[in-house]
Amino acid sequence: MGQTKHSGQIPLPSLPDPSLWASRVPFGLNRIKPRHIRDTFKAVWDNRDQLPYAYRILTQGVCDGCALGVAGLQDQTLTGPHLCTTRLNVLRLNTMPAIPRDVLHADIDELRRMDSTALRGLGRLPYPLIRRKGQRRFTRLSWDEALDTIAAKISAVNPKQLAFYLTARGITNESYYAAAKVARFLGTNHIDNASRICHSPSKTALKRSVGIGASSCSYKDWIGTDVLVFWGSVAANNQPVSTKYMYAAKRRGTRIIVINPYHEPSMDQYWIPSVPESALFGTKLTDDFYQVNIGGDIAFMNGVMKVWFEMERAQPGSALDHAFLAAHTNGLEELRAHVEAQPWELLEQSSGLSRERMKEFAVLLAEAKSGVFVWSMGLTQHRFGTDNISQVANLALLRGFLGREHCGLMPIRGHSGVQGSGEMGADPFSLPGGEIGDAAARRRIEALWGFPLPDWQGDIVGVSLENAMLPEDHERRLRVFYTSGGNFLETMPDPEFIRQCLERVELRVHQDIILNTSTLVDAAETVIVLPAMTRYEQPGGGTSTSTERMVYFSPEIEGPRMPEARAEWQIYAELAARVKPQEAKRLGLQSAADIRREIAEAAPNYDGIQHLKSRGDVFQWGGAWLCEGGICPTPDGRGRLLPIELPELRKPEGHFFVTTRRGKQFNSMIYSETDPFNGADRYHVLMHPEDGRKLGLREDDAIVVYNRYGAMHGRAKWEPVKPGNIEVHWPEGNVLLPTGVYEPHAGIPEYNTSVIVEKAETYHAMKDTKYVERRIEELELESE
Repeated sequence: MGQTKHSGQIPLPSLPDPSLWASRVPFGLNRIKPRHIRDTFKAVWDNRDQLPYAYRILTQGVCDGCALGVAGLQDQTLTGPHLCTTRLNVLRLNTMPAIPRDVLHADIDELRRMDSTALRGLGRLPYPLIRRKGQRRFTRLSWDEALDTIAAKISAVNPKQLAFYLTARGITNESYYAAAKVARFLGTNHIDNASRICHSPSKTALKRSVGIGASSCSYKDWIGTDVLVFWGSVAANNQPVSTKYMYAAKRRGTRIIVINPYHEPSMDQYWIPSVPESALFGTKLTDDFYQVNIGGDIAFMNGVMKVWFEMERAQPGSALDHAFLAAHTNGLEELRAHVEAQPWELLEQSSGLSRERMKEFAVLLAEAKSGVFVWSMGLTQHRFGTDNISQVANLALLRGFLGREHCGLMPIRGHSGVQGSGEMGADPFSLPGGEIGDAAARRRIEALWGFPLPDWQGDIVGVSLENAMLPEDHERRLRVFYTSGGNFLETMPDPEFIRQCLERVELRVHQDIILNTSTLVDAAETVIVLPAMTRYEQPGGGTSTSTERMVYFSPEIEGPRMPEARAEWQIYAELAARVKPQEAKRLGLQSAADIRREIAEAAPNYDGIQHLKSRGDVFQWGGAWLCEGGICPTPDGRGRLLPIELPELRKPEGHFFVTTRRGKQFNSMIYSETDPFNGADRYHVLMHPEDGRKLGLREDDAIVVYNRYGAMHGRAKWEPVKPGNIEVHWPEGNVLLPTGVYEPHAGIPEYNTSVIVEKAETYHAMKDTKYVERRIEELELESE
């Protein structure tokens, strides 16, 4: 790990730079863009019944939105206040009153008529609820009754039939750690978290390439780096405060490049509300877009490396950092041979970019003295996600962009708490401070915890859900599913199949602050709902880890409370004590401070968390840069250059690759039916106008997007999407995605596939013939 400490905040320039203005018209009037002032007033109105409490949350708490790590209104990167509409949208989850009793106990079909946005607007869960098979409504029960019922069922099943899941909505490190410990105490390794469907390939790839499981650098390294590359990341939409860092980087002369199938308008230009100049005139953020095919990134990166090796033959040292490679990497010659064998025609076809465009990018990086690579789900949510990230690591290693200022590899997180989830052990492959397959790590944790760990490999959450469909007598048939947050109907592929899985589970426990559509699904026997506290209500405060490995303390904040809501770590501890009362003393987990002291011992990187106890307390584990000086925490201290094969991406002529994107939403929580950056509604299908014309479409025509997995009805919208590719909103487009297709190394589901697009009138006119079935068969044959 690094020795250099983060050097603290830096100021923004005091004078404006008109050359970066997006518009001379103040506030972007008549532009399609976010209306930050309007949204701020809306947040004030939504929280009007608890304005003092809302203000204290914003000014004292650590943001429970994205993982940039804003504490109060400050961060560790730039001076000045930071506030975004994403945080304001999430704010109401913390201040709203309880769901009215008559609504909460209405007939289940009345609740099912609401979507998750409407359910979220009902209010907080006030007390434990139960609904048994055949019952039409939830009924109230006491905490003792709820925990005794859950404990009895857990005691009656094989531990391999019990699974835990934790989402990342404001969940603290203390709760992740408690859940990880309790799951193993109860004998199961089936525990997983929200990173499984976002950044699990990032950790897996970084571990195998450079020996780390987190961002190697800090946000501050964006500001002044020669090249800042966003790969499959729409940070301006998903982590809006990051636009302030981009603005600061532009003012220092950084070139910003975006690689994405869609020329995302939010990454092109943005009106940054906390920068007066930008709030007035906007900021041109991106210097160039490279529009790859969906799934074409590996080919593109192979093309870049192929150019570098050609440059090296002509002039040694013109592209590669030979001193860094010799001192700090293995595998250069194997990678060179692999890349040089790739024909340009195949790389162009797969990537969707010309040889000339790949050379442009290769030369740009070769001439740069520093570079930071940032990525998100555009790279990870593939059946080859781990290979995508190892390719990014290859580029960084070849140029020596690792372990020093203004250089690094950064998987930018979308949830405020998710970075800490695996580091706390809430993962089937992880333990606090180590991997579950590492015998030494297992012995260390067993000695600390005082009980043996299960000696079998746990399942990822998708497989756990599928296990509900196993035969009755199967030892891994999922019978008890305990989920803290999460809405699998709106985050997993093939929602109807997921519904069937949820219905087959005998006991489902939903520990949450609100209702969602998954909560309302029937169970084979019983559904129990437990009301959780928010992070701002947690006794003794709590901590969360940001993308850049900053561990922040968020204090308990004075304000209204749900009288029966409990801290999530407390619920886990009490449940475990009821399942195994004779062994409960060895569990610990007595207070938030006790848990932090134990985390410091269990996870050596987190030594320092035990000292966090007051507002503003923070430390960064690993220092400013991991792999500082090029020394990687691998067995030999060197990074691994890995030859990466091109994935098969065949599709018939006239068919399309499809991927999902986010609109005005925070993960699966939708806040508007209209995308503020392009005016699209939730069922618009984004496609290149030339593709639409080839299909005989006009903009806004009703269309059907379909394949063998499902069909989505929508309307065509012309946007600058790479021809041959389309984009649909998530989760509406999840009906098109395959069930049971997981990335082999990290287990992330496949969120991209091939589809047919047709006019709705054609689709429905031909539905009674074999036409649609033949087209799907054609798609299957060509895609195998």
